[in-house]
Amino acid sequence: MPLEVLEKRIGKEMADLNGRLELYGEGDRILVGMSGGKDSYTLLHMLRRAQRLAPFRFEVLPFHLEQGHPGFPVHILRGYLESLGIPFEIEHQDTYSIVTEKIPEGQTPCSLCSRLRRGILYDAARRHGCNKVALGHHRDDLIETLLLNLFYSGMLATMPPKLVSDSGDNLVIRPLAQVPEQLIRQFSVRAGFPIIPCSLCGRGRDLKRDRVGRLVAELEREIPDLSRSILAAMQNVRPSHLLDEEIFDHRALVAHPLPRSHDED
Repeated sequence: MPLEVLEKRIGKEMADLNGRLELYGEGDRILVGMSGGKDSYTLLHMLRRAQRLAPFRFEVLPFHLEQGHPGFPVHILRGYLESLGIPFEIEHQDTYSIVTEKIPEGQTPCSLCSRLRRGILYDAARRHGCNKVALGHHRDDLIETLLLNLFYSGMLATMPPKLVSDSGDNLVIRPLAQVPEQLIRQFSVRAGFPIIPCSLCGRGRDLKRDRVGRLVAELEREIPDLSRSILAAMQNVRPSHLLDEEIFDHRALVAHPLPRSHDED
């Protein structure tokens, strides 16, 4: 599929989501988390495209956290950001040593690594006067997180497209939340982004997430619209048909007998 077609398809999904949820708008200053992966490159590219096309003005500030992973080629990302001719920041904080100290060998470090990175992103947003932090999670990430929570945590929850941080002063947005990963992968190849793999930490992958991803892929071969259907289900929740008493009071339900008709006498 040509680059221009992929760009338009991704842009359409982003515009639809933004039209419904107002992720970004007039006067926003957005810190864009840049990992060096396909998702963050695509996110930055598409937000800059939206800057040109949207009927409102907003700013973006690419931000990369250099976490101290041995051999991480930060110069590749730096070179790409410099080529754009826009302000950016690369900050160094050795979270790698913290993760390797806290997480035993053989266990997945992704959760702790993500929490540490997120806190630093929030601090950077405050420092640079950004009112929003944009992350590159896509539709497949939302689906996998939903199923991980369902299978392993006994909870129906995923990564929302728009979220207020626990501290209350940062708004996290995920503009690619409706975009299939396959589109992003194709687009990043066509665009020639200098992708940096996440495997450089050398601590292994999130095996549970990998398993769930494979499960969705297997089922999608039998049910072609599976991912689209799961995404639709996240937007079509029926609390009365679930068991959470905090969002629906099943105890208060009573039936109201219909009045008897004269024919029954």
